[in-house]
Amino acid sequence: MTRSDTTGLNETRDAPAEALTVDEAASLVESVERNVRSVIVGNDEAIRAIVTAVLARGHVLVEDVPGVGKTMLTRALARSIDCEFSRVQFTPDLLPADITGANVYDQGSQAFEFKPGPVFGNVVLGDEINRAPPKTQSALLEAMEEGQVTVDGETRTLPRPFTVIATQNAVEPNQTYELPLAEVDRFMKKLSLGYPSVEAESEMLDRTAAHHPIESLDPVVDRTAILRARETVASVTVEESIREYAARLAAYTRDRAEIGVSPRGSIALVRAAQAHAVAEGRSYVVPADVQTVAPETLAHRVRAPTGSQSEDGASIVDAALSDVPVE
Repeated sequence: MTRSDTTGLNETRDAPAEALTVDEAASLVESVERNVRSVIVGNDEAIRAIVTAVLARGHVLVEDVPGVGKTMLTRALARSIDCEFSRVQFTPDLLPADITGANVYDQGSQAFEFKPGPVFGNVVLGDEINRAPPKTQSALLEAMEEGQVTVDGETRTLPRPFTVIATQNAVEPNQTYELPLAEVDRFMKKLSLGYPSVEAESEMLDRTAAHHPIESLDPVVDRTAILRARETVASVTVEESIREYAARLAAYTRDRAEIGVSPRGSIALVRAAQAHAVAEGRSYVVPADVQTVAPETLAHRVRAPTGSQSEDGASIVDAALSDVPVE
């Protein structure tokens, strides 16, 4: 596991950021997406989803089979932003303190000194998060929800921006742990990359035949610009009719499923829609924004009725989008 130096990051924790204009924020999104696309081939929708999640103050869970580019996508995003990147390789023997940090006794000063863990970064990659036991996974809960960690009774604020992008192994169930629903619900979006098309894979092979393009990838935006773009997203107008539409979608899942979308999920839906609107160059949310981000924002929060063979979270969300009218 690696961690960059976090000195000074907390100094601007409470400093207000001046929002970019919508056009400036949309241009930022395009710049980051274009940079990531120079490494990742054929996953434009996933790239858009992950970039907008960062601007919407969300976290992302990427689940798929090994080798399809989950980790590379996160690394490309982190390299596109001039900020602190850290990585946690989740393993069965990983301890919570390996993530949050711990107080270590310094013989020189004869005092305990806090050594921050990799969670003290701007973009934190949790690689194969379901290989660690639930106790270790739970070390991320406070960090993801509140932007802070508590170690030995002392609470420490994490740097801004703070985004966790976790990958999850979709195979080898006997060697992995299921993520608790409380943890899954803290991810704004859950994505799956899938196998590339023949054309996309051929282009990828051409790009990586000599040197991998990520080796020469340079940042295109800095941390301050991301903070300013987040303020832009937060200021996007969400009319009452849009808020009610999002609430009706959530209510539909609760009526159809054993566990439906939580209020945290409907908040995530609206924030994700705001970010999508900015990426499209608008200062207001339209129903199409909600409909675009709903599958990746809601489906992982839904548990189908026990014993159902024909429905899962994705199909229930699809049914909600089909059945719930826009008023």
